[in-house]
Amino acid sequence: MTKKSGVFVTVISIAAIVLSVVALIAALRPATVPAEQNEDVQYVMYLGTNDKDTNQPVFTPDEAKAEAEKILINHFGGYTIQEANGGWIDGEIEYQEYTLVIHLSDTDPEQVHAAADDLIQRFNQSSVLIQANKTATEFYSGGNDTE
Repeated sequence: MTKKSGVFVTVISIAAIVLSVVALIAALRPATVPAEQNEDVQYVMYLGTNDKDTNQPVFTPDEAKAEAEKILINHFGGYTIQEANGGWIDGEIEYQEYTLVIHLSDTDPEQVHAAADDLIQRFNQSSVLIQANKTATEFYSGGNDTE
């Protein structure tokens, strides 16, 4: 290899290393939230619908959803409910129940706990599982093109 090509290979190698380090640093930095989005916490509640004492359904699935909706609309400006089935084993006993998964944004822990208190009482539950997930929220209304 000539001295000229050796210098060229060294320069290219250094450039490749620098680019790799820059790419690695960029990949490790936390994602930034676009200006039109807001950092938010999405709360997800898992509401079982079997009575805590009898392990029997408190309501039919349609009634359970309607009862939860009444409580949620009184606490929040909006919510999303998904239907699910949950199960677990306690000792030797297997439990299965109809479950409502409730998604809430633009709220705070105090409001979520107040609603959970009402749900626990109405559905005779031991507890409601609540997850708080950091997210970015955007209410997108379409493009700005008015044609």
